[in-house]
Amino acid sequence: MLKIGITGGIGTGKTTVCRIFELLGVPVYYADAHAKLVMHTDKELIASVKAVFGDEVYSTGVLNRSMLGELVFNDAELLRQLNALVHPAVFRDFKQWSEDQNCTYVLKEAAILFESGSDQDCDYTLLVKSPLSLRISRIMQRDTMSRDDIMKRMDKQMSEEEKEKRADFCMLNDELNLVIPQVLDLHKRFVALSEGKI
Repeated sequence: MLKIGITGGIGTGKTTVCRIFELLGVPVYYADAHAKLVMHTDKELIASVKAVFGDEVYSTGVLNRSMLGELVFNDAELLRQLNALVHPAVFRDFKQWSEDQNCTYVLKEAAILFESGSDQDCDYTLLVKSPLSLRISRIMQRDTMSRDDIMKRMDKQMSEEEKEKRADFCMLNDELNLVIPQVLDLHKRFVALSEGKI
């Protein structure tokens, strides 16, 4: 079974693209959602988080996300330590999840696919791209964020140019090029790759 990593900057519409793949019967692993889940279920991760951040982050028996968020929000080193604990747990979870699927290929959706090293778990990677002005417009409509806040978030992400250099496949979600035909074409290619026909 092939593992395809799918990524894109904030506002590129990668979740929408994933939903189309799901309609084709392709299982999608949403890394952010699973990362939140493993913080509550992975005993090894929970022990490690307590060791670094203190037992009080789990004082009620479940993760106090706001407390942990406050600790790492303005401390780059603590955030790096947290990521160093969470990413291996997500890798383990993805490996187990993939083994439980019965299909020709799966998608792993991750906003920081390349930054986290998650692309190393994948056979191929797909980048969803959109023009900057359209991305900003989508985010402002969806999240009611200011343009300045959006730009600050984008500045923390790897550049689109760097992602494009690393990606095996790219698709354009610009409201001019139809998305569904692009997904159908990629689906055919991924199936062919998984069957060794390419």
